[in-house]
Amino acid sequence: MEQNAQPVIMGVEEVMRALSISRPYAYRIIRMLNSEMEQKGYTTIKGKVSRKYFYERFHCADGAPRQEAL
Repeated sequence: MEQNAQPVIMGVEEVMRALSISRPYAYRIIRMLNSEMEQKGYTTIKGKVSRKYFYERFHCADGAPRQEAL
């Protein structure tokens, strides 16, 4: 495995940092994304979210959150 490779799953701390949101709101986002994935037939882990799905849903498929120009 590559040394700089990121885990496939994101925890609440990483979601909080990626979106600059509070812990309760990060958990709400994780629950929403996991619910969507379960409806598609995927297995999920409570309190964790697929990194790939997270970045797809937040419109940054390359794995880096976008900085919007002001």
